[in-house]
Amino acid sequence: MGIEIRPVGGFQEVGKNMCAIKVDDEVVIFDMGIHLPNFIALTDDEDIHHISEQLLRHGKAIPDDTLLGDWKNKVKAIFPSHAHLDHLAAIPWMAHAYSCPIIGTPFTIAVLRNILIDEKMTLPNQLIEIPENGIYTVSEKISVEFIHMTHSTPQASMLALHTPYGIILYADDFKLDNTPTLGSKPHYAALERIGKKGVKAAIINCLYAPEQGKTPSESIAKEMLEDTLLGMDTCGKAIVVTTFSSHIARLQSIIACGKKMKRQVVFVGRSLAKYVLAAEEANLVRFSDEVVICKYGRHMHKKLKTIMQDGPEKYLLVVTGHQGEPKAVLSRIAKKQYEFFLRQDDLVIFSCKTIPVEINMRQREHLEELLANQGVEMVKDVHVSGHAMSEDIKELLDITRPEHIIPFHGVSSMSEALEEIGLEKGYSEKKIHILLIGETLSFEK
Repeated sequence: MGIEIRPVGGFQEVGKNMCAIKVDDEVVIFDMGIHLPNFIALTDDEDIHHISEQLLRHGKAIPDDTLLGDWKNKVKAIFPSHAHLDHLAAIPWMAHAYSCPIIGTPFTIAVLRNILIDEKMTLPNQLIEIPENGIYTVSEKISVEFIHMTHSTPQASMLALHTPYGIILYADDFKLDNTPTLGSKPHYAALERIGKKGVKAAIINCLYAPEQGKTPSESIAKEMLEDTLLGMDTCGKAIVVTTFSSHIARLQSIIACGKKMKRQVVFVGRSLAKYVLAAEEANLVRFSDEVVICKYGRHMHKKLKTIMQDGPEKYLLVVTGHQGEPKAVLSRIAKKQYEFFLRQDDLVIFSCKTIPVEINMRQREHLEELLANQGVEMVKDVHVSGHAMSEDIKELLDITRPEHIIPFHGVSSMSEALEEIGLEKGYSEKKIHILLIGETLSFEK
């Protein structure tokens, strides 16, 4: 028998990540995420809400696990690699079909738990928290090691599947950030150790493989925020910042700027509250001691009205809606659906990148038009990515020295860019496998 790898989602596409790996007669699943553009098209909302599994499957918003066939009843465990929705958020709809636990780092499990609570959903599966760099024993034959990585959300991990036939490294969303602003740098010693032990294959995120260079550190984004917020003339102006709700390190930097500006920081939005609560449950931060957090509609309306009456120049607002989502807070502010409105020369800072898919670009363009028509000043792309560029990928290959390379989490051009990196590093074409969803790659004993 040996090792078999079967992509279920996220191969030759961006999002909907899910990969099954079979070792003899046992299967583990890495990730179980949604396809964000398809999900947004179905829900027209910034957050997950109660919607049928059938509709999500029909709309290709969650992975098609019928591709697993008879593997499905052999699944021993589900491992979300980190807390982003395209790796985690299909679990509430899909995991009930598997008689196995769900294992993740404390922050990842806290986010999943909060999603379930928010959406009034339940799962029969046991939720197991494992510390960063911990090892979970699946059976006598196999175990999964969580190797700490830096990314744009806390406690992200590469997953190393230890088997009698070698290690399979699931090198999911990561960058090699040696000066992170929250948490520690990547666990290089673990990567070196598994490299010496023998990595049979590395399944590597190729999203930014076409980008030359090394992904900048999050410390650079912190400096960019400080330059923008502390370096501009903001006297008398309302300031609104929007960023990824899951980016706890970025939120921490924004709070620090607010303190230096002597402004009260207010978080407004359901997803912001969800991720912050999860971070506090995982003992990563204590934002609720420093900022006002508005989660529900009534609280948002009341607080925004108070801010308008007190004087917006006393506050720094952090709101949801960086991709222009119609029901998110920033879009609703731009459409004057609160008793808070932006005035000529008020400032909106996008500490994010527009995700380059049609629905996001269209919605973001519409939002920017609304803000521009009101005379609002906008500063965009105050951001660095959480994804590995070409030099990070080359360094990962140098450290771990996998026998085989499998690109994922990217469309064909991205997979081909990773293939070119592999060829440059001396791999032969037969050692680089660009897999399609549902295809099975086998490594015999």
